[in-house]
Amino acid sequence: MNIKTKFLGEINIEENDIIHFKNGIPGLKSLKRYVMMPLEGNPMVSYLQSIEEENVCFIVMSPFIIKEDYDIEISEDTVKELDICNLEEITLYAVINIQGDIKDATVNLKAPIIINTRNKKAAQELLESDKYLIKHRLVKED
Repeated sequence: MNIKTKFLGEINIEENDIIHFKNGIPGLKSLKRYVMMPLEGNPMVSYLQSIEEENVCFIVMSPFIIKEDYDIEISEDTVKELDICNLEEITLYAVINIQGDIKDATVNLKAPIIINTRNKKAAQELLESDKYLIKHRLVKED
């Protein structure tokens, strides 16, 4: 299937690559289907592109790149919603926010994107713990 994307123009994706957000993403509840696309030249970063709205695309990365000891507790509701059987079948992503200069970019460690790689179900969960920030600096200050 061909889709239009924000950064890569028109691309072809496979139906089994579609990630389903049952409840959408906060602020975008009506958009439920996305695809993950690698960012060429930077294997640490990917695009999470809506297949329903070409201008909706998040830049995401593994939170473990920022915090090697990133450790969260996924709510029981999310475990049920995503039909998670074991932790090996999930992948976590943090949304990057770039407003202007890259040195001011932040990454949201407080609300990770959780994807069950087995069934392609996903959710963004706002963590109850105050251990992580919504605006964690991406680039360390000298």
